[in-house]
Amino acid sequence: MSAILSADDLNDFISPGVACIKPVETLPNQQPSAGDSSNPYEVTTEDKVAAADAPPASISLTDCLACSGCVTSAEAVLVSLQSHAEVLNTLDAYPELQLPWMKEHGANGLNNGNEVNGAHIDGKIFVASVSPQTKASIAATYGISLRQADNMINQLLTGPQGLRSGGQHRSGFTWVLDTNAMREAGLVAAADEVIGSLSPQETQSSDSTGSRMEKPKQPVLASACPGWICYAEKTHPHVLPHVSRLKSPQALTGTLLKSVLAKQYGISPDQVWHLAVMPCFDKKLEASRAELTDVFWETADGDETRKGIRDVDCVITARELLMLADARGISFPALSRKPLRRRDRVPFPDAQLDRFLFPPQRLLEARSNGMPEAGSSGGYLWHIMQTYRAQHPGSELRIQRGRNADVVEYMLVDLSTEAVIVKSARYYGFRNIQNLVRRLKPAKQSRMPGAASRIRPGAGARKPGGPAGSAAGQNMSEYVYVEVMACPGGCTNGGGQIKVGDVGALRGSGVENGGDQEVLPAQKEWLQRVDEAYYSAESEQSADDDEDGDDDVDMDGETNGNGNGNGDVGDEETVDGISRSHIKGLFQHWAESTGIDLDRLLYTSYRKVESDVGKSTGDVERVAGLASTIGGGW
Repeated sequence: MSAILSADDLNDFISPGVACIKPVETLPNQQPSAGDSSNPYEVTTEDKVAAADAPPASISLTDCLACSGCVTSAEAVLVSLQSHAEVLNTLDAYPELQLPWMKEHGANGLNNGNEVNGAHIDGKIFVASVSPQTKASIAATYGISLRQADNMINQLLTGPQGLRSGGQHRSGFTWVLDTNAMREAGLVAAADEVIGSLSPQETQSSDSTGSRMEKPKQPVLASACPGWICYAEKTHPHVLPHVSRLKSPQALTGTLLKSVLAKQYGISPDQVWHLAVMPCFDKKLEASRAELTDVFWETADGDETRKGIRDVDCVITARELLMLADARGISFPALSRKPLRRRDRVPFPDAQLDRFLFPPQRLLEARSNGMPEAGSSGGYLWHIMQTYRAQHPGSELRIQRGRNADVVEYMLVDLSTEAVIVKSARYYGFRNIQNLVRRLKPAKQSRMPGAASRIRPGAGARKPGGPAGSAAGQNMSEYVYVEVMACPGGCTNGGGQIKVGDVGALRGSGVENGGDQEVLPAQKEWLQRVDEAYYSAESEQSADDDEDGDDDVDMDGETNGNGNGNGDVGDEETVDGISRSHIKGLFQHWAESTGIDLDRLLYTSYRKVESDVGKSTGDVERVAGLASTIGGGW
């Protein structure tokens, strides 16, 4: 069960333990007990009031942070069903599915007990994808390098001393992927989407929709943060026409795995069980979206007559990954920090995708998370601006901070004329996001005669004050792209990351830097350590890093298209170290090998959502039934 959300709080409509700053005037009638010193501004939960007496709390989503605040009861069920306990239950329920290409390589010596003769084998292929922010959190926790954290995670999920050391079937994960692979593919697709959406011949409907069939409006808003998407769909649907249709790296990885294995090798998508290890609890909600199931990439319009099979079956966070090890009786810090032997690795059946997903070590080391200017959330804005820069020789990218550190403006300037070519901005944290959505709100037309002729673009949006020319006072229509993330500081500060208060217990010692008396300074310093781990680029490999002594050799000499992390643009073909032609060739191969249109594989849709927060929604059984019908896999 998630440490944040619980299925036991169905009629509370506020995630347990969340203290809200907004007064609640409709608290249940109950006499306080003697000595009761409860805070009248805290939302009452079921541990204090009987469930039958607790009315829905009247709290608007605009009053909360979507990453750790109000969610509907159905969403609470969807989240609670994704946990470290669910991972162990699934591993114990199904043996690893051993397929012909795996048998050829002797995949870990496992056998599912049946002949490999079709899709009726009682087993699953277990695949995991891990975000770089999660690795950075673990690296900071144990004071190790990012690569060592990656090795320890691999040892846990697929090594003989990890999950395979116990359980009914001794099942583990056949492949453990780095989501940076599909992030790089997503960066190229994001740049093409932004440039294409600004083309004059492209049109977009003006209603509150975010259909995959339509191009987003300027400014294009990032879509990789599910907390931001949840907030927009529930409270500000007028921004949906601006939201990028591109799937997140988590979703792209799931679609790639299940579509290729299903279409090329005849494996049912429900026999591929995909676990994602992410920095954010909201990623669990993203995995539960009906739009991110096989229904929507199998058919052009989406066959809603059947329940879809989710592209991502379960999401856990960095803290839950450590709980996963503890539940299996494994000491995570005792795991080997060296990589698994390559001769035991099971190749992905598609050779071209195998080289992309599991590059040789020298190319893997070049797959950087970027630099601080690119941000800790994947570097979408940075790569888009670098793509524009590659198309305009003699230009320079300038960065200007807005009213706070989480509002930053990026300008590409022609050095010969000092003219601004394009602008973009970064908006992190809901305090800044609320300003963003207000500026994008369509102007209300006055009923007074002749008023329409006096309305200026964006005039209906309230513009908070800020220094002239700063991002705080900028007209949003001048931006081509806005990178929007729910968490202040970006994804390294996600709600599922390991907090400084947990470090002492995880290390087996007291909390450093002053303990409880200096919580805020210690937490700030802790986030800096996580960021340092995230941005660290390791280029050296010690001789004892490889347990089998084999050298990394790129047998075919192909470029993998991975970024070098040095910020160099290169030419228009190679942007920030990423080969656009290589990524587009990969996309073409993906589409041709599966027989699926590329737009169904890469893009998704968004829709206005009616939230039940603060509304009467009926009984618990109805809500639980609703949760069981949303998404696939249950």
